[in-house]
Amino acid sequence: MAASETVLRVPLGSLSQSCYLASFFVNSTTNLSFKPVSINRKGVRCTSSHEFSSISNSAVRGHSFHSSNCSLKGKKFVCKCQKHDVEESIRSTVLPSDGLKSDLDEMPLPVNGSLSSNGNAQSVGTKSIEDEAWDLLRQSVVFYCGSPIGTIAANDPSSTSVLNYDQVFIRDFIPSGIAFLLKGEYDIVRNFILYTLQLQSWEKTMDCHSPGQGLMPCSFKVKTVPLDGDDSMTEEVLDPDFGEAAIGRVAPVDSGLWWIILLRAYGKCTGDLSVQERVDVQTGIKMILKLCLADGFDMFPTLLVTDGSCMIDRRMGIHGHPLEIQALFYSALVCAREMLTPEDGSDDLIRALNNRLVALNFHIREYYWLDLKKINEIYRYQTEEYSYDAVNKFNIYPDQIPSWLVDFMPNRGGYLIGNLQPAHMDFRFFTLGNLWSIVSSLATNDQSHAILDLIEAKWAELVADMPLKICYPAMEGEEWRIITGSDPKNTPWSYHNGGAWPTLLWQLTVASIKMGRPEIAEKAVELAERRISLDKWPEYYDTKRARFIGKQARLYQTWSIAGYLVAKLLLANPAAAKFLTSEEDSDLRNAFSCMISANPRRTRGPKKAQQPFIV
Repeated sequence: MAASETVLRVPLGSLSQSCYLASFFVNSTTNLSFKPVSINRKGVRCTSSHEFSSISNSAVRGHSFHSSNCSLKGKKFVCKCQKHDVEESIRSTVLPSDGLKSDLDEMPLPVNGSLSSNGNAQSVGTKSIEDEAWDLLRQSVVFYCGSPIGTIAANDPSSTSVLNYDQVFIRDFIPSGIAFLLKGEYDIVRNFILYTLQLQSWEKTMDCHSPGQGLMPCSFKVKTVPLDGDDSMTEEVLDPDFGEAAIGRVAPVDSGLWWIILLRAYGKCTGDLSVQERVDVQTGIKMILKLCLADGFDMFPTLLVTDGSCMIDRRMGIHGHPLEIQALFYSALVCAREMLTPEDGSDDLIRALNNRLVALNFHIREYYWLDLKKINEIYRYQTEEYSYDAVNKFNIYPDQIPSWLVDFMPNRGGYLIGNLQPAHMDFRFFTLGNLWSIVSSLATNDQSHAILDLIEAKWAELVADMPLKICYPAMEGEEWRIITGSDPKNTPWSYHNGGAWPTLLWQLTVASIKMGRPEIAEKAVELAERRISLDKWPEYYDTKRARFIGKQARLYQTWSIAGYLVAKLLLANPAAAKFLTSEEDSDLRNAFSCMISANPRRTRGPKKAQQPFIV
């Protein structure tokens, strides 16, 4: 199916896009309802009623539509509103009625992802770096049907090639969404959650093959196109990309996992559990779980994925069971278990979820952990052990231990390795996977502290002049040529190959606060503030010490801006970090202890037939 066929359509009449833009920066208890009409293989057609109402919890994938200003034409709703009417309707509903000025009165209505009217970022002047960041984040907001639904990836006015940086990426929006939640601006996050849920249900096809149901898009874009059969009318459409247009054509495994994590954070932060309790949202959660928990050939509880299926979205030798995916997978399972409502037919799904949590928890803690003691154990491994009680279960050859690791590992500290497969351990340090293992309690309390100990001990390598290395060390020489295919973007100490990414500040901050060590994040934020604004908020930095702006880095990168803001907000209010963290419950702790003490050999015999999950 062509990408143009899988779109969410909203007729706009002859109105310009800007007439729908409203200020969502004013706290409001009302919500702009969006009205899907029907679902078919070509997408969902809907329209905005310009009315504000709550959405029924019993609605599945759609809601009723009522508006005297719109009419049904064929299979589409066509708006007959005029620009003035729409602006007044939005202003009168969203803006305060007491005559006080709001942010909207001080600036013109923006277009999607616009900067200031002259095309340049606003001068900092006397503003603080934090004020500048908020201005830039709000200027990156994308609107659809008059509602804010996300932020574009980058807003670089100096770039001559947009590529897909003008789209709303699921993973990129997470720090933006959290920043808005912590600021008390909830509507954009709620809209993002519900609109992306609409996209999940669509048919995805590439070269006559469709992936499993439940896949979330990597990104989507708001487009304005002529209305079918009437050139005088236009409509807005949501055009999603499930990987069929991405570099390498890789499906985004992490999108659905991040969506569940953000959904839980929304409920925790706002206290509004009605969104996660909706029937369509519950169905969306179950579809993602069913996709992740499906039986396969793998003997391990970890998710088996291809290269480029997460934040590292290019060939970097992370295919198999990368730590980043496992940490997000575990976190999503914990969040989903907390949000799922008991109902008939879901017992088998919840049982499978709990079993996977215990197995995944044990597997990562036991086999991914690395410190000096473990390195010495691997150094003395016997190989070719054919036994149920083998010590070297994955047949790791001691010669795999790289020379850099001996000097890198401090006496106090450790980390979770990047990947584990038969006869292969990826000893690289991957920052996001380790930090999110702390946040989600995938790592033990001692392991979590040890990871932070290592970051402190190896500050010059992992942080240097700009936080934070995405992985360490970089691949160079023949290793780089073979594993990346001589990727000109992932050259040594650049981009995903050892580049420094400021957006990782927010994950470092959450992890540091959770472990009672906020001074680590404070030091990193202070370091970033010396340059990041002057450098125009780059996507990433190059060289071993992160001294250069990335050679292909976009400026005014939204998640660099949002990552900084989340870090600042959490350091100002550390208690808010609990909206994002998970604590290990007693059931999981007891199950893990039982697995440690039990015989590793399971009783062999026929496997009990599993009932299919009812979604």
